[in-house]
Amino acid sequence: MPFKHSPDPRLGAAAHPGGSAPSEWVRRFAALLPEGARVLDLAAGGGRHARWLAGRGCKVMAVDRDAAALATMQGVAGVETRVLDLEGPDWPLGGQQFDAVVVANYLYRPRFAELFELVRPGGLLIYETFMLGNERFGKPSNPDFLLRPCELLACLPEGWSVVAFEQGEVGRPAMIQRLCASRSAVPGRLPSLI
Repeated sequence: MPFKHSPDPRLGAAAHPGGSAPSEWVRRFAALLPEGARVLDLAAGGGRHARWLAGRGCKVMAVDRDAAALATMQGVAGVETRVLDLEGPDWPLGGQQFDAVVVANYLYRPRFAELFELVRPGGLLIYETFMLGNERFGKPSNPDFLLRPCELLACLPEGWSVVAFEQGEVGRPAMIQRLCASRSAVPGRLPSLI
């Protein structure tokens, strides 16, 4: 079972109704999305990103296998929830495309190809999760759930352009890898710094 990070207790549940504040990485690059953008929050958990994206005018589909976590978003305007097994033999999102796909603190390598196909041409992938070296700080520590150095860059299909990439130690402490990429061969506009 892939690791889904619990909210950082130092952020406090009051920071956001979903249990913790949305990632600064997601907030920064979601600024590139127009109001009304159709966004998939993959492995959404309690919905910290889904709630925030909906609050800024996006139409969000939040998917996770945890029905109880998704139930906390019942009635949140702009958020549709779906309980899905993202790791089963049948890919439940086949044929669907979104203006953006957000993935935070989730890694399941066997579905990388399908993940990239979820982004419509010209759309964005905003991805942030743990990488090798995080075992020094605690969980996740299993290498199956930790990206290798530059792995997100290496698996990016042809026809995509990197908007931003970074990897390394962050202050929580943790080892993180982050990618924002556009399904376009031509680099696009950069967002303002937060």
